[in-house]
Amino acid sequence: MKGKVTRSTGSFYDVLAEDGTTYNCRVRGKIRLEGIKETNPVAVGDRVQFEMDHGIGSITEILERDNHILRQSVKKTGHSHVLAANIDQALLVVTLALPRTSLGFIDRFLVSAEAFRIPQILVFNKKDLLDNEGIAITKELMNCYEKLGIVCFSVAALHDSVEAIHAMLKGKTTLIAGHSGVGKSTLLNKIAPGLEQTIGDISDFSSKGKHTTTFAEMFSLDRNSFVIDTPGVKEWGLVDIGEQELSDYFPEMRDLRADCKFSGSCIHINEPKCAIIEAVKSGAIALSRYESYLSMISGQDNRK
Repeated sequence: MKGKVTRSTGSFYDVLAEDGTTYNCRVRGKIRLEGIKETNPVAVGDRVQFEMDHGIGSITEILERDNHILRQSVKKTGHSHVLAANIDQALLVVTLALPRTSLGFIDRFLVSAEAFRIPQILVFNKKDLLDNEGIAITKELMNCYEKLGIVCFSVAALHDSVEAIHAMLKGKTTLIAGHSGVGKSTLLNKIAPGLEQTIGDISDFSSKGKHTTTFAEMFSLDRNSFVIDTPGVKEWGLVDIGEQELSDYFPEMRDLRADCKFSGSCIHINEPKCAIIEAVKSGAIALSRYESYLSMISGQDNRK
């Protein structure tokens, strides 16, 4: 039988079959022996072949993915962790306070999505907690990202209507990610009250959110609209993106790199007549984006 993985607990998977029935399955052992350097070779959103034997489901094959979004595993060196597969767009919920989402984290998420040309949405949440300076910074950041074709929203999900965000999810499969405590569950509950996602508190000690989503899970908003909720992500490390290709995943750099004097080998750090460096100096490329790029090139960013 064929189906789509809708929930992953690490050991067991819920698979929605073509007949509308959900089956609980495990992964057949040989799939894990094919050199897949992923901590979760089967991800939510994967299309799979599976078979049932006396009420026990076994996933026998992972069908080819259209795309996936992944990050470095924080538990297993040299491996990656797939957040979701076969998605139409990726939505990142961020906050500038309680907890603070760094620009480096935002840009690494965007790069990971752009590597597969997955459209991105940024939701700046908890605007009600910001002072005038914070509101001004939010507007500046939204202007920066909107120029890159990224859809942005600024909301207080607890109080505001989120109908405009809901409309963006219609007819698509959307990955929803963010740090713990940024309000993913609050946003989902406003979009689809029937989901009843658990809402956690902010830790007084760390000012970080407490994990409320334990496993990745796909929910249906309507017949053609799905969201994949993911556990809060503390770090986002890039996977298999070399320094020669990194600028391809910054849209504002991709359009200019051919104009560099040494376009075939320029990595836009200190090379002469680099079109990207000149664009940063002129303000055509935001300094914050270039600083994120440099931190990714150096591999010394803190990923948070």
